[in-house]
Amino acid sequence: MMVTFVSQCEKKSLNKTRRVLDAFANRIGNRTWQTVITNEGLQAIKKLLRRTASKNTAVSCHWIRSRSRSELLWVVGNRNKFNEQGIIPVNYTGKDLIKTHNEEDWHFLPIIESLTVFSALLHDFGKTSVLFQEKLRGKSQYKGDPIRHEWISLLLLSAMANGKTDQAWLSNLISDEIHEYIKKIEIRNIDKPLANLPPVASLLAWLIVSHHKLPLFDKGKGKTIDFNHLLKSISRLWGYENHQIKFEDWFKITELPSKSIEWQQQIKACAIKISSQIEKIDSIIKQGDFRPVLTYARLCLMLGDHFYSSCPGDKNWHSSTELYANTDGHNKLKQKLDEHLVSVARQAKKNVKKLPQFEGVFNQAIRARDKKALNQRSPKEYKWQDIAVSKIKKWKKNEQAMDKHQFGLFAVNMASTGKGKTFANAKIMQALSAGENSLRYILALGLRTLTLQTGDEYKDKIGLSKEELAVLIGSRAIVDLHNEDNREAKTGSESEEALLDNELVFCKDFPEQGLDTVLRNQKDRQFLYAPVLTCTIDHIIQATEVIRGGRYILPTIRLMSSDLVIDEIDDFDGTDLIAIGRLIHMAGMLGRKVMISSATIPPDLAEGYFNAYRSGWKLFAKMRNKPASVGCVWVDEFDTKVVNVSTMSDYTKQHGKSIKKRIENLNQEVAKRKANIAPCTTKPDEYFDAIQRAVLVKHKNHNFIDGKTGKTISIGVVRMANVDPCIRLTKHFLNTTLPEDTSIKAMAYHSRQVLLMRHEQEKYLDKILKRNTDDWEKNILEDDAIRKHIDSSDADNIIFIVVATPVEEVGRDHDFDWAVIEPSSYRSFIQMAGRVLRHRKCEKGIAEPNIAVMEYNYRALKSAGKKVAFCWPGYQKSMDDLTGYNLNKIVDTVKISERLDASDRIQKTKSSELADLEHSVIHELLTNYKAKGPESLQGWIESSWWLTGIPQRLVRFRKNNGMDKILFLTADGIFVEKNDSGKTTPVARDNISHEKPGEEEGKSLWIRRNYKKLLENQAGDRDVEKIALIYGEINLPLYGEELKNQQFVYNEELGLITQ
Repeated sequence: MMVTFVSQCEKKSLNKTRRVLDAFANRIGNRTWQTVITNEGLQAIKKLLRRTASKNTAVSCHWIRSRSRSELLWVVGNRNKFNEQGIIPVNYTGKDLIKTHNEEDWHFLPIIESLTVFSALLHDFGKTSVLFQEKLRGKSQYKGDPIRHEWISLLLLSAMANGKTDQAWLSNLISDEIHEYIKKIEIRNIDKPLANLPPVASLLAWLIVSHHKLPLFDKGKGKTIDFNHLLKSISRLWGYENHQIKFEDWFKITELPSKSIEWQQQIKACAIKISSQIEKIDSIIKQGDFRPVLTYARLCLMLGDHFYSSCPGDKNWHSSTELYANTDGHNKLKQKLDEHLVSVARQAKKNVKKLPQFEGVFNQAIRARDKKALNQRSPKEYKWQDIAVSKIKKWKKNEQAMDKHQFGLFAVNMASTGKGKTFANAKIMQALSAGENSLRYILALGLRTLTLQTGDEYKDKIGLSKEELAVLIGSRAIVDLHNEDNREAKTGSESEEALLDNELVFCKDFPEQGLDTVLRNQKDRQFLYAPVLTCTIDHIIQATEVIRGGRYILPTIRLMSSDLVIDEIDDFDGTDLIAIGRLIHMAGMLGRKVMISSATIPPDLAEGYFNAYRSGWKLFAKMRNKPASVGCVWVDEFDTKVVNVSTMSDYTKQHGKSIKKRIENLNQEVAKRKANIAPCTTKPDEYFDAIQRAVLVKHKNHNFIDGKTGKTISIGVVRMANVDPCIRLTKHFLNTTLPEDTSIKAMAYHSRQVLLMRHEQEKYLDKILKRNTDDWEKNILEDDAIRKHIDSSDADNIIFIVVATPVEEVGRDHDFDWAVIEPSSYRSFIQMAGRVLRHRKCEKGIAEPNIAVMEYNYRALKSAGKKVAFCWPGYQKSMDDLTGYNLNKIVDTVKISERLDASDRIQKTKSSELADLEHSVIHELLTNYKAKGPESLQGWIESSWWLTGIPQRLVRFRKNNGMDKILFLTADGIFVEKNDSGKTTPVARDNISHEKPGEEEGKSLWIRRNYKKLLENQAGDRDVEKIALIYGEINLPLYGEELKNQQFVYNEELGLITQ
């Protein structure tokens, strides 16, 4: 390809870019280069230019497509030097948009600054205590403090302000005798120091007491609370007292940092400034607008504290006291206390001034632009994507009063599976951007596999580079295995090798100074800088879920500049939905747009999340003078609707109309999936036999023929709710008695398997069950394992079965001929139904049901119907939730026999008791607006519980994750535990025994794997044992029990089962 480079660089950047471009291209003008180059070489040039880029860099690259046409490929550096086609303007008229935006938009910035700086000057005053100073010097026998230092800092502030007006107590800090005034302060209100404080002092008090951790107590469930009531409730018992250490002289002070002249000057200036803002602050509190103010102030305070605490002490600092704030890595005294207070205040002030930059409204460098794939028309079957984009652009054009950079928007994408929903989301997010040609958003998902698949799709289909796309899942081992598979899928040509190393080069237009403590490594920089961040939701939800420490800082800064898309939103259930609601509320409060995406979104979920978003957006709109109404988008493969919504009733009405229309459209389509209820006795011992009978029926009606032998083949899935029954059913299939003309080949697929073994299995299934091409039969029948089973069997009917837990329901792009389902919920068989005829077209529909749902689930039979059965997984909490467990009585059997789809899930119909249970549970979680305790979403939105850590303590995201113990399987077959330092300890042999499949069982296994051989292949020249401690990971469920109290059996082919 022939390309032309044009440089509009200034100052030193001009020479830097000349050196790069001269090495690769011919200079044909003073600022112009031209050459013929490969795409890989062009990417190398781009990376080198980005590596040296600064604010003075501006280089465009044009592809000479023909004699009369060129195309702008990319710009490195300042995009404002070029227009959309890469043309350079001949004249400029200028206006400082950023300054104007900051002045017009950030009205509360001076107040945020005053509160942040003032609280920073007092935040560590409590370190003046003799006990704390002795601890720093190693003179104390205790590592902890009887009372945390921030509580003592709070007591000092309370003593200054309690019972006074803000003007009165601040005037004492404006006088010339500040130190003498503070020395004479008497601390009286020790138990409830936040009670009876004037407005300014109350905000400062909360910032000081929460600068390490949010106040936390075990009471408050079910109660609503306002700001003043909450402050009156907080005592040192809320996490600020160490009950194991008791001192009577915990508050003994002999010296104060207020003696410092520098500190006095700073506090005096700050007191004068904040005195002039008392009326505004009082108004903010009365009107309930203080939430974003405190959120920003705490962020800047903690970021400043973390940053300066990581710095060495200032050797030029002259202090009049011997008080210290901290020690270095060698436990030597580091920063003087007055130095620390003043320096943290200065850094925190800088952070406040960076808030508009963190928002990045006019920062084009942090966005991905000019993605041809998104601007091209979609193929005919995906035409709905272009219609959605067109309607959104038209709506934006008609909204004359709307700020095109920041406007409230809540979107719901309910396009069906296989309709290109993920790609459509990218097109929609680009259409929503200010210039309708750039991307900056977070795509959050619940599963690692989905996250990796989406990352692949964005790289391949949109053409996002490594600098433009970050894919984060929290497991290096899984990423390595995934990337290795992708490399194997390439052609292997040497010309495809990277010309440079894998270093990622990000723009430096984002204010990085002072972020050292949160940008610790490459992953953190990817997280912040990459225009499109595809990650498991665990990464970004930390913005609202962290109670202690600063792990929320980086996610919050990222969310300030990024819109949020949550894909497959209904994969989450239980109280996780409340935690996600908190995140959506935060996104709205930070002025971002939010889209939720799934084909099966229940009405209460959509309404509840709109309520959370709208409440957050109202706070942002009020603070920044934006319209309070929210633009709402409903998208599916049939239509797109965009309207402004101001009230909850309007939203519910519009959503209902969209769903009604969607169901009407779905009913016009050919039914690809029908279900019947498979009968079974109420005896648990006969359950597997009943499943087997259902399997034989499905195979008979849904199969294909092997052209070579004439044998009848089918590939189906049996869904079991839990791992142990899944493994036991697989064993049943391996040993069962079948008709002479029938043979079953089975495998168990679940989460309780060694990572490397599961990955090998998933790689195989992904290959076999991809049936979206015309030659899918050939792909299956030529597979070595399948071909061997067909040719070696005497049976005319060969059934291949994946016995799977819910891991198969989402995240796997598999197409089965039929499914037999043990039900856990209505959602469970809707999700699994999506794996039947997933890829193949079915123009005439099906005559016989291709899905069987068992009449009972296994848990109900095991308890003889006397215990809760539709749980773990499922929505049932008590026996009263359902009238019985027979599916014939709690599901509309006529409806599912005609068509099994999500209509009962996305609309309340009262036709299915099991579906109604799910709607009821989701209503209680998300749309029960009367519940305002800390455990509820509405309590987070309306009450003042967000000022504490109680909501996160009561409703923790993924609260069951901590119940698993991570083990590793060595090459010698020994399970070991690994501590933080990497040392291993073997698990007692009595706890985990090993077994191998019998000879007959082995013949009925679909595929065989050898762990040791896989390890050796993975290791290559590396040490096998070290590789085993990476890829031999397995999660061992404890269910509240100690490992020593549980017995397990590990089967290399089937996984880990409890005895």
